Amino acid sequence: MTKEDKDYILVYGDAFIDYIADNVTNTSFTKYMGGATVNVAAGISRIGAPSALITITGDDEGSQFVRDGLAQEGVNLDYAVFDPAKRVSGVYVHLTEECERIFKDYVDETPDLQVEASQLNEAAFKHASALTVCSGTMFHPTALETTRAAVEMANEKGTIIAMDANIRPLRWSSEQICRETITSFFEHVDILKVTDEELFFLTETTTLEEGIEQLNSYLVPIILVTVGENGTYAVLNGEVIHVPTEKVVPVDTTGAGDAFMAGVLRDVHYNGLPTTEEELARCVNFGNKLGALAATKAGALTALPYYDDIKHLLK
Repeated sequence: MTKEDKDYILVYGDAFIDYIADNVTNTSFTKYMGGATVNVAAGISRIGAPSALITITGDDEGSQFVRDGLAQEGVNLDYAVFDPAKRVSGVYVHLTEECERIFKDYVDETPDLQVEASQLNEAAFKHASALTVCSGTMFHPTALETTRAAVEMANEKGTIIAMDANIRPLRWSSEQICRETITSFFEHVDILKVTDEELFFLTETTTLEEGIEQLNSYLVPIILVTVGENGTYAVLNGEVIHVPTEKVVPVDTTGAGDAFMAGVLRDVHYNGLPTTEEELARCVNFGNKLGALAATKAGALTALPYYDDIKHLLK
């Protein structure tokens, strides 16, 4: 499946406004368009692949801020939903002394206004090379139903399905419900991306070996376990390879995972789903390099690279 066959990579999920701490004192914040959904959609577009976003926005200033930003990023909003009453969610992101991010406080005035399953357009999936989702809205019943419907539509259209666990525990009523909901999707996805912490959370294990072995029981074709400066453990049909990454001096890791995912999805859009260890290593190596680049700059979306930054990495 290549660009000639499909028009774009389809992303589904919430738009957010990130209020990111200006420094480790966490006393002042700057507003950015953000959230994993937006970051991945914009990140894909920035590095030379087409993306389309299914989300919901309203008539408030925050929604307009997001729509304007996405338009500037070149993200296709043909399948997005507009509801005047919707208010875009926000999250305050604190920084630790080690430059790691902590999602501290969520602000959501209209949590029950979500894209509904009936509002999904089948044409969106027909023209997509891949659909990517995350667990960011799955705690909400309507969003969960819509995510399941989106995955089903993608399956029917033969679209590659990718999932970034992207777990935010504060948004769930319990760890067990979070765990059971996320793992219920594994049988339907072609690519699953988790961090090492998410791996341990989902599998209730304490080592990479045990966690990967347990995830393998779901028979996900490709599993990607990112381990920060140690790169990624990539699993292809049960076989594990380690893809190292270049060491960088991190400034802010907020957007690193989203940059990684954007890189992986770009590779899949143009080259198809990896079927050999060599193809998988190439795909993951590209994602690693984008994640490392993003970690060297402050912010989430603001740190994601552009095509000119990465064109020398393309083969």
